[in-house]
Amino acid sequence: MAKFLKGNELNSEIGKIFENAEHNLILISPYIKLHHRYADELKSKVHNDKLSIIIVFGKNEKDITKSLTSADLEFFKQFPDIEIRYEKRLHAKFYANESAQILTSMNLYDFSQDENIEAGIKTEFSSLGNLASKIISSEKNIDQDAWDYFNKVIDHSELLFKNNPEYESGMLGLTKKYKGYKNEIDKISEHFSKTSSSKTYTPKTVTSNEIIDGYCIRTGDKIPFNIQKPYSDKAYKSWAQYKNPNYKEKYCHKTGKSSDGKTSMSNPIL
Repeated sequence: MAKFLKGNELNSEIGKIFENAEHNLILISPYIKLHHRYADELKSKVHNDKLSIIIVFGKNEKDITKSLTSADLEFFKQFPDIEIRYEKRLHAKFYANESAQILTSMNLYDFSQDENIEAGIKTEFSSLGNLASKIISSEKNIDQDAWDYFNKVIDHSELLFKNNPEYESGMLGLTKKYKGYKNEIDKISEHFSKTSSSKTYTPKTVTSNEIIDGYCIRTGDKIPFNIQKPYSDKAYKSWAQYKNPNYKEKYCHKTGKSSDGKTSMSNPIL
């Protein structure tokens, strides 16, 4: 049966979508800035390779970083099975797991949860399956109609980021063991790095004795000198999978000379 939600009950039921997600989690919202309660629910699932997450955000076509916070992006990028997608026309909000879904006015934005007047409709899936649901009651068709519609929204959105879990075989190939995840697509980081660069850049006159070039501490490639960003874009994506600040690298950021493992993110210069 469909249930009308408002106020704290709406906030609570959206929290349960996060909490009860074991296999599937769909988050569709034009703007995303996770409330700490929702983030806390997800933190326990960061290393769960059985949970498939799909996120769609939208608006701000000229600067998508205004629709998704960089902190939430970095948080989401830790999940082993996740897609982050963008749809510029998106205005609807839809949150679902394998057992329930909520169609609502509320963005997945902490201010919306704390300050706005919001409402939504929650429906639950029948344990008998979709076909049985349709036979038992025509009202159950609401579930399937909403699910089908938002899956089309997902299909038509642009895929910007994707992690896939990886496994190793055991017991003569009859079992598999999760060993980590691999980033398959990352078109989103460049948007955030450009924004970050534009915000921190200050025009100035460069004198002849100033250092303006540096070197990637992993590849040795020439990059702008910045001890806060001593990696090339490609190397940074590799480092960001584990974010070990003391991982031993190969080159000095200042000179480009071999460092024999004496440089790292925390100490990029010999």
